[in-house]
Amino acid sequence: MINSLRGRLFISLTTIVLVTGLIGGVFAHRWAFDEAIETQDSVLIQIAGLVQSGGFTGAQDLHGVDENSEVWLMELGRAPQGTEERQLWRLQDGMRDATRQGKSVRVVLRTRSDGSRFAVAQSTGVRDEIASDMALRTVLPIAALIPCLMLVIALVIAGSLRPMVRLANELNARRADDMTALPLRDLPSELNPFVSSINGLLQRMHEMIGQQRRFIADAAHELRTPLTALSVQAENLDHVELPPAARERLAALRLGMSRSKHLLEQLLALARHDAASTDCGQWEVVELDHAAKSVIADFLREAIRRGVDLGFERAESVPVRGEPVMLAAMIRNLLDNALRFTPAGGRIDVAIYRDGAMAVLRIEDNGPGVSPDEIYRIFEPFFRGQRPEGEGVGLGLSIVKRIVDRLGGTIDAANITKSERSGLRIVIKLPAAAA
Repeated sequence: MINSLRGRLFISLTTIVLVTGLIGGVFAHRWAFDEAIETQDSVLIQIAGLVQSGGFTGAQDLHGVDENSEVWLMELGRAPQGTEERQLWRLQDGMRDATRQGKSVRVVLRTRSDGSRFAVAQSTGVRDEIASDMALRTVLPIAALIPCLMLVIALVIAGSLRPMVRLANELNARRADDMTALPLRDLPSELNPFVSSINGLLQRMHEMIGQQRRFIADAAHELRTPLTALSVQAENLDHVELPPAARERLAALRLGMSRSKHLLEQLLALARHDAASTDCGQWEVVELDHAAKSVIADFLREAIRRGVDLGFERAESVPVRGEPVMLAAMIRNLLDNALRFTPAGGRIDVAIYRDGAMAVLRIEDNGPGVSPDEIYRIFEPFFRGQRPEGEGVGLGLSIVKRIVDRLGGTIDAANITKSERSGLRIVIKLPAAAA
């Protein structure tokens, strides 16, 4: 809460409101209390005026103004008759503080024209109680207003920071490769320098990543030419009589060049995918099963050569929105990975079907699977695990993951744990498009 800008603003403003309300309440209570005391003094003076004019006669309790006010009319006569009358007799006419029956009272003393005197008295404790009650009623609206002000402050702070929250949510929802500038519209002017700085950073990152991608593509393209020449020379050596040791070294050389060529092709594919700037709104609708059938047809000869049963387990017509080359590259890398790890006599099952609003592509093999400690890393670039096979360089599944992310889908990998079958299952879900 302390590290939150919203929390700091709320605590600061509510503290100001509470302190201001407390100070204002203290002063308001004091002013209301004094005003109530003065009002009661005025009532006593008015009653004394009525008595002096003959409105009341004889000592009595007066409850006409307030039943609980405890106001008394005391006739003192022309001379003091008792102890209390004697104490009051010594006081001059006017508003005075005195004691009656051991209690503090407030009295108004007056002398008639015939020389007789009287006093109108009220208990000080009752006066203070009435004044406190009136002062409390004055302060209660202020006390009730403070929670309302705190609620208003919270709403105002939330509304003021809503553009910042919306901006943060927009950034969180972006793809990692989305470097488009943040919009400056509908933002408070105080945020403009901050957003402009972020846009400048995004622009610099976009340029830097573009340079890296161009370097990778150029390097891969330049290296492919000499590797192709070396591969041709190595193939020409097949027709030359060589000793067995040289044949083994030549086979190792050809395997290394083949792996290097495969790495360069994957790097080029990755660079082409990253450099693609086609807007997703311009993608065409592609039948996912048609794209898969075309790729499987290309792999059938290799599958037969390895003794692997490759085919469809389920093939429904499900349209998706994307680039045909992109979808073909995704399926090709998945099948290439499955073929590499499926032993002779094994099988690879492909299933395409609709699940609600999603198009599902599921590929299962009966290879050794992936270690539970490594399965969460198989989509990382250049990760090959503890059982690297053949010419793989660890980029195929990474490219698949990037394509799926760009298409707005999800990809999951899990080991098959059935008693009659083991292997790896990869499930891709893409948003289905309208036919």
